[in-house]
Amino acid sequence: MKAAVSKGPHLGLRIDEVPDPSPEADEVVLRVDRVGICGSDLHTAYSDSYAAAEGSILGHEFCGEVMAVGANVDWLRVGDRVAPMPFRGCGRCMYCLAGKPHHCPEGRIDVISGFAQYSRAGARECIRLQPEVSDDDGALIEPLAVGLQGVRKAELPIGARVLVTGAGPIGVLTAYWARRLGAGPIAVMARSARREPIARALGATHFIAQQEVANPQEAVCDALGGAPDVVFEAVGVPGAIADAFGFVKPLGTVISLGFCMGQDGFVPVVPLMKEVRLLFSMCYERADFQYIADLLAAGERGPRAIVTDRIGMDAMPAKFSALHAGNAPDCKVLVSPWQ
Repeated sequence: MKAAVSKGPHLGLRIDEVPDPSPEADEVVLRVDRVGICGSDLHTAYSDSYAAAEGSILGHEFCGEVMAVGANVDWLRVGDRVAPMPFRGCGRCMYCLAGKPHHCPEGRIDVISGFAQYSRAGARECIRLQPEVSDDDGALIEPLAVGLQGVRKAELPIGARVLVTGAGPIGVLTAYWARRLGAGPIAVMARSARREPIARALGATHFIAQQEVANPQEAVCDALGGAPDVVFEAVGVPGAIADAFGFVKPLGTVISLGFCMGQDGFVPVVPLMKEVRLLFSMCYERADFQYIADLLAAGERGPRAIVTDRIGMDAMPAKFSALHAGNAPDCKVLVSPWQ
């Protein structure tokens, strides 16, 4: 099969022919119909801390058709369309039973390889898709679930003032869920206004471009009518959590969703004096995947606003490099491995 494989740390991707996968007992093999490029894929490909080894295949935001099933799989059939969670758990531990296989002590993350024409996936971790869910929508379930989990953890009161820092896919999808789950005014803040139309299309009532304001904290308070009750940090760089502590109101909540892979720090007395609640949100639950799949099957199309480009497999190395360098204006790029 054809796959976009890592050339090694900091070297990007190349297109190779690699062996087709075979399922283990609790797995299925999927024909990958659509896969999204995630910021964490870029971090992994170009990071020192979690560098992708040469020959590894990234890609975890995808949907596909079941082509083969393992010996222990009895609830999925060849021809089913599914969206997989990008982990394979044991199915027995407290974490797997809670729908969080990414915390399974025996869990594996080396099963998924969405930047390829075929990928293995844990059968228990697959969500069956209805015919009404398009391939594009199916590839958006994973990033939608990241945002949903973060907003659920915030326990937003109705009408809460919300600030989202960062206007990447996770940031704007967090604004989307905050709107659906009852937030009041929602401000999205980013370095530039490039993503403002997407953020507003997904539910933001205000957009703040940091490079255009002299005092970001004043700009946030002016936009929201006061300091935010909840700040969702979706930047993922050192200093972002400290910035969130500066924005949030006393007794407020900071939810960290950013995928920061560098050393970070903050002065504890700042959140201490405000009595801030800080929570980290990693991934999602299986129930989040199912809820989103049902929502999309019922006709929800709003999340499609984040899709800014669609490419074939052969265009991946150049697009990956451009996204890493900041030379591409895209929010979410979807790849069709068979084109």
